[in-house]
Amino acid sequence: MTGEYRHIPVLLDECLEQARLKPQHTFVDATLGGAGHSSEVAQRLGSQGLLIGIDQDDMALTAAGARLKALGSDDLPQIELLRGNFGNLDELLLEAEVPGIDAILFDLGVSSPQLDFPSRGFSFKEDAPLDMRMDPGNQTTTAAELVNTLDAAELARIIRDYSDEKWASRIAQFIVAAREREPIETSGQLVEIIKAAIPASARRAGGHPAKRTFQALRIEVNSELSVLRSGLEAAVRWLNPKGRILVISYHSLEDRVVKEVFADYARTCTCPPGLPVCACGANPALKIVTRKPILPTPEEIERNPRARSAKLRVAEKIR
Repeated sequence: MTGEYRHIPVLLDECLEQARLKPQHTFVDATLGGAGHSSEVAQRLGSQGLLIGIDQDDMALTAAGARLKALGSDDLPQIELLRGNFGNLDELLLEAEVPGIDAILFDLGVSSPQLDFPSRGFSFKEDAPLDMRMDPGNQTTTAAELVNTLDAAELARIIRDYSDEKWASRIAQFIVAAREREPIETSGQLVEIIKAAIPASARRAGGHPAKRTFQALRIEVNSELSVLRSGLEAAVRWLNPKGRILVISYHSLEDRVVKEVFADYARTCTCPPGLPVCACGANPALKIVTRKPILPTPEEIERNPRARSAKLRVAEKIR
């Protein structure tokens, strides 16, 4: 374990190609992390460009700032780092006082350091306080609070809806029974409860038995899907004509939201074919660039196993 904020950018070359950046452009990294993507973007924008990095994690902002500063100052863009959640993108970009943006990247999911540091409580592989908050300074509800207060039906709904866990109801029942004996306060406690709930035969395949439940709790704690939708919709509003929105998702729920938002803003006329004039008023704002997602190569997956489930989708602003 190390105190260094480590982050290997996923689908880096593909993102740089799809962003179609020019030296004077404004680029927003909505999930700055360790600035893996942004450090490469900064070297392509030039001194007339603007790079805005957004993250709600103080550790990420500190590490990203140091990494970008280490690039030097020759022919680099103006760089502004903003602390916040991309769900509040409107407020953050108003703060940055930019009239519009030319490309924005959302690299979703939990960053490597959040998984690597046990104290953050995201990992089912380390015993730590059951937290899972992306922004502990501004969020009050933890995963521990969820598992100790919600009834079995609501716990089962969260686990099932946010992870497709087939044993969701049984896991929820075991959680409720376990907390009657003692509070569930650590990730290690929860892992053992989940293992007990899932029959041994089912635990032999499909990876770690706690993986899906931990994902579901993390999504609920951080309201990830509603925040994602809000952030994407704001991004569409801020894009300049021909500007591009790039989204890297890591599980089917995220990818579904991305596809739905892109489809909503790319929707064309829905009138019956016989009408001589459009009556529905459809006026698409986006053109979908990637009808099928861009996936990492086998070589990238070998270098960075966390890229395995990544999907990149891209859309372009029409008006």
